[in-house]
Amino acid sequence: MQKNHFEDTIIAGGGPIGLACAISARRCGIDPLIVEAGAIADSIVRYPIGMGFFTTPELLEIGGHPFVCAGQKPTREEALKYYRGVVRTDALRVRSYTKLVNAQRSGDVITCTLATSSGDVTIDCKRLILATGYFGEANMMDVPGESLPFVAHYFDEAHRSSGLDVVVIGGRNSAVEAALELFRAGAHVTVVYRGTSFPQSVKYWVKPDIENRIAAGEISARLGATVLRIEPGVVIVSNANGVEESLHADRVYALTGFRADFALFRRLGIELDPDTERASVNPDTLETNVPGIYMAGSIVAGRFTSGIFIENGRFDGDKIFRCQ
Repeated sequence: MQKNHFEDTIIAGGGPIGLACAISARRCGIDPLIVEAGAIADSIVRYPIGMGFFTTPELLEIGGHPFVCAGQKPTREEALKYYRGVVRTDALRVRSYTKLVNAQRSGDVITCTLATSSGDVTIDCKRLILATGYFGEANMMDVPGESLPFVAHYFDEAHRSSGLDVVVIGGRNSAVEAALELFRAGAHVTVVYRGTSFPQSVKYWVKPDIENRIAAGEISARLGATVLRIEPGVVIVSNANGVEESLHADRVYALTGFRADFALFRRLGIELDPDTERASVNPDTLETNVPGIYMAGSIVAGRFTSGIFIENGRFDGDKIFRCQ
């Protein structure tokens, strides 16, 4: 294992929150190293191609850099361009495709183990900030066949499925919106959802759309159904009546939600609430129970991430770095 030089601060996560934390550090005279398991802003990379944000651009700005977009609200592609530009303008040091897999504290030094394409490396630092987000780990169903090549846990774009039989598993916003896009691109869509109706949390303009498409017979639905297993070309479910049914599928989108990497946090020694997975964090400084390790962004909320977005999480770096 290769060992590198000492860094004052390592930030794990190169998304909007991690980049905002790095800018806060730079403005306090600290030049942090950002390590990102994927590409810059990888959580946004994983959004569907052409997706539009629900929020306006000024609420996605970090570091005081204006976010200009063509429409009233930015697209995925405009956001990626913006955050790349922030990295370039502020000369932020980012190591892409470098994942934090462990860290141990000894005295005043935290030794971080990083997985790279050429093997593991370790880097010592004084301060470790976790800004890894909740979008990197899919909620698995733990059913046979879930990892087959034609099963995806992230939605890419509808065009590739035109004319195909597609099963969408899930009934919340991402699944419902994917089902509608697939239908409008010419796919033959079946939605499988364990709930007997779509939850009220589905966007108010999307919920009647999916319900109307199902009522019109344009999208098939198996509500109150449970996925039993997935085999090549077929999804086997137990329907609302408890009867086993086979659904033909050229492609499967298992859009069952995402979660933070809680196993990593536990390896670092961070105390998590057994019910909520919420970490023990000082609300004023965002320092965890492990001295020198901080959390920023949605992961602070454990499993209940609905109240933390880019819009408010982008200020977490100012709590951590107070230039004192």
